[in-house]
Amino acid sequence: MRVLLLSAYEAVSHRYWAQSLMAELDDISWTLLSLPPRHFSWRIRGNPLSWWLKEHETLSHSYDVVLATSMVDIATLVGLFPHLGQAKKIVYFHENQFAYPESSDQIPQVEAKMVNLYAALAADTLVFNTAYNRDSFFEGARQFLKKMPENLPAAKPLERLRQQAKVLPVPIMPLAGTSQSNANPRRIIWNHRWEYDKNPDDFFAVLLTLSEQQVPFELAVLGQRFRDVPPIFAEAEERLAAQTICWGPQPEQAYQALLNGGGIVVSTTWHEFQGLAIMEAAQRGAIPLVPDRLCFPELYPSDYRFDGTQGGLYQRLHAWLSNPGSQPELLNTQQWQWPEWRSAYRTLLMNP
Repeated sequence: MRVLLLSAYEAVSHRYWAQSLMAELDDISWTLLSLPPRHFSWRIRGNPLSWWLKEHETLSHSYDVVLATSMVDIATLVGLFPHLGQAKKIVYFHENQFAYPESSDQIPQVEAKMVNLYAALAADTLVFNTAYNRDSFFEGARQFLKKMPENLPAAKPLERLRQQAKVLPVPIMPLAGTSQSNANPRRIIWNHRWEYDKNPDDFFAVLLTLSEQQVPFELAVLGQRFRDVPPIFAEAEERLAAQTICWGPQPEQAYQALLNGGGIVVSTTWHEFQGLAIMEAAQRGAIPLVPDRLCFPELYPSDYRFDGTQGGLYQRLHAWLSNPGSQPELLNTQQWQWPEWRSAYRTLLMNP
């Protein structure tokens, strides 16, 4: 079987998914085309043109399956290479543009939303990493179409697509010879992107309060840092220096070593469609603490969720740090790992 795998904006989680998928199903003949995760507006609208200019020969071949991420404008690509329409077309949604919170200085991403929507309409099969991603996409698309000049009858076609869509998470790789251990129950881990939508303001506001009250903890701030960093990071780096054991992105080996020490991995995000960073930390022994919204209720039992407010986060962290024995037991992450999902992915690709 020949599969063309297309990733138009190869963010870290997209690359992880593609590489692990090809490794786990290594009896399939894979052809991967990807574009770097920068210049978002150009990437999401211009990916068919980029590939038409750079990968014309590769795209001129025949494939049994075209597997594309939702940022691929697969409708235009099939228009440029009509023979690709004969392949089974699967679109995988790591996220959807309808559910992203928009900052006050952002221009609404109408083009990105349209690419997501056209990709869904052009696909034979839609796959989402969580039910939250699926439902927020279709609700967002319904609201979006209401804004069009005509009163379009979109509800029934969208609901039909929603009923047919599949939910398959991005699986995480099993750990080889490593057992879970929460050796540092007072370690707090931030391992998310340093951007406004991850809501670092709430996270650091709570930590600053705990620090002022002399509640004991140590802090590891990891994750991706970009050119424009929310101002709270500079303030927190200075004011939490005494508790900080690590500040900034780390080489992979150092990053994994920090996660292996356990602790509490916290999210305060305003958007999350699956959250691989939290899953990987939990797999290595950290206790996840996530808001009771977005994708989290379907992934984490209530003991690992707080109400999403600064007050709720403060109460939970204060209790867990003051008395580490009150923390819930380590989370069983086996249900997120590749052995649980390999056959489902094989079925997705193999079935007509």
